[in-house]
Amino acid sequence: MSNPRVRKIADRIQVIVAEMLERRIKDPRLGFVTITDVRVTGDSQQATIFYTVLGADEELANTAAALESAKGVIRSEVAKQLSMRIVPSLTFIPDALPESARALDEVLARAKQLDEEVAAQRGTTYAGEPDPYKKPREAGDEDDELDDELDDLDQPGNLDAGDAGDADRA
Repeated sequence: MSNPRVRKIADRIQVIVAEMLERRIKDPRLGFVTITDVRVTGDSQQATIFYTVLGADEELANTAAALESAKGVIRSEVAKQLSMRIVPSLTFIPDALPESARALDEVLARAKQLDEEVAAQRGTTYAGEPDPYKKPREAGDEDDELDDELDDLDQPGNLDAGDAGDADRA
């Protein structure tokens, strides 16, 4: 359906069928139906209409029978409103998208549950030190003593080996 004309025909058929089911088809077997998609072949001779039904499998079966019996009336209304030379034949197919979405939601919920179970078993122990951030040095560290000695040598009154040679010359 890459052809824009075919897409327009499919959109128009979807609107016509939805209006027909809402207003003109009075079959008691017809449940709460939603037309989800319409696909038309490139030559516009066949239209596949996807629908969903709110309810259990029994309502789906009853709705399928009602749509099959109303197919002729719906096709004549499509022919009248589209005013095409060749009217596409209609095929009603229950849309599998809600069931597959429900199954996917169940799989995702199960995966989330398993992840939570694994996280609960794992606990909160971390690799390495408990606190990975650097802390300021505390008094009494070995490195602090060395730093203190170096600081003492850098003060002006203290002479180190390099300064001793300069003092002799002066």
